[in-house]
Amino acid sequence: MYQQYPGQDDAPGYAPTAAPPSVTRAAWLMYAGAAVGLLGIVVSLVTLGSLRSQILQANPSLTASQVTTAEHVGIGLAIAGGLIGAALWVWMAQSCRAGKAWARILSTVFFGIDTLTVIASFARVTSGDTGRIFGLAGWLIGLAAIILLWQRDSSAYFDRGRMRY
Repeated sequence: MYQQYPGQDDAPGYAPTAAPPSVTRAAWLMYAGAAVGLLGIVVSLVTLGSLRSQILQANPSLTASQVTTAEHVGIGLAIAGGLIGAALWVWMAQSCRAGKAWARILSTVFFGIDTLTVIASFARVTSGDTGRIFGLAGWLIGLAAIILLWQRDSSAYFDRGRMRY
């Protein structure tokens, strides 16, 4: 067992503080965003039949093997995107609760990227796309979390943690 350096316990500026309610709520919303992303994967897998018909409708000249390949790529992208998105939600929730200022900024950047993605999804002309519903639900959760992360008490909490990496 190692001894602690003398005076390390009472170093100014490093006292651990509890996250304010706004940061805690934002973290719980981020966990909910991860759950919505994982639920989106499940729904994508359940509605596989519609994916094949959407591919054929968009590109009627494709051969059967090309449609199958496109379907597999679509499924793979949906699963990978959902898992990566859920992991990012959880990472940002944990980092924000820990008071890491970079996490609040990166969460805002991710929200900006998600905003562009949602806008692009509504610009496409497709019918019966359940991905839009989950994308919009995730965007609304992200909006609420970002609003909470940028409140005054949240800012004070992140300012105290600027020295933490």
